[in-house]
Amino acid sequence: MEFRNLGNSGLRISEIAYGNWLTHASQVEEDQAVACVRQALEEGITTFDTADTYADTAAEAVLGRALAGVRREEVEICTKVYFPAGGRGPNAHGLSRKHIHESVNGSLARLGTDYVDLYQAHRYDDMTPLEETMEAFADVVRQGKALYIGVSEWNAEQLREGHRLARELRIPFVSSQPQYSMIWRVIEGDVVPASRELGIGQIVWSPLAQGVLTGKYVPGQAPPAGSRATDDKGGADMVGRWLADDVLLERVQRLRPLAEQAGLSMAQLGVAWVLQNDNVSAAIIGASRPEQVTENARAAGVRLDADLMAAIDEVLDGSIERDPGMTRMPRRAEFPIR
Repeated sequence: MEFRNLGNSGLRISEIAYGNWLTHASQVEEDQAVACVRQALEEGITTFDTADTYADTAAEAVLGRALAGVRREEVEICTKVYFPAGGRGPNAHGLSRKHIHESVNGSLARLGTDYVDLYQAHRYDDMTPLEETMEAFADVVRQGKALYIGVSEWNAEQLREGHRLARELRIPFVSSQPQYSMIWRVIEGDVVPASRELGIGQIVWSPLAQGVLTGKYVPGQAPPAGSRATDDKGGADMVGRWLADDVLLERVQRLRPLAEQAGLSMAQLGVAWVLQNDNVSAAIIGASRPEQVTENARAAGVRLDADLMAAIDEVLDGSIERDPGMTRMPRRAEFPIR
């Protein structure tokens, strides 16, 4: 495993991070989830990403139990706040002072730790003043409940304003967690340049586009049994947008000889590709089996030459999304009050 600084901070994280969205307490049983976490540790992965909303709080609890007995100082635990997570009512989501303080306490209890290394705003809250949000995060840092602050799926303008307030409050705003892959490059135009300027590093999710870039989904064929496309607990909904595009799936199949020529599996090629971006501090992988962790972890330290990077672009040309406006930001007002 290799390690990178998270933005311009002194925090070192494994360049392959393990995430448990759509898997723990959902797609796989707990014994299998624990086995995947243990395999991640065996592969040298030290960075673990989760969120209070994953499996309606249950994913955090599974990760906490899976890491029980691991020396706390030897891992970096990252979680998030914003979406509804086990609560009801008008304050059960968002980035208000009330929701942040109540949520961090719940996350710490489920994770079985006194602090998280990175606490992240899971989305931007358009119904709460940003000053209130950042002041609440400052409280969390000063209380020792989080060491660093980050965000997920914020656009460049939001990053700049949040970072400005963080500097005024003297708290370390060091990370952004966007979707990023060979076919989803919406951060390259605005978010990455702003992040480089601000000293913010990317911890990217879905580097394999929900498994599409592994080549397992073949045009005209049913999805493989046990794949995310067959998961009725949320996985199928996420990958469905890619599976409807036969042109994209055909182009992905044409990446296979490029991967073989480089001595890589398709999954390793996809993870290694995002790590070529020097603003990416880590790529988050998920897994339903320990052997998937091992395969993906082998992308650490891989360097792709310029000819291979150009060949990938040529194959995927026409199927790459680059529009910065596609940064995912659901309006909070759209959430139902439960």
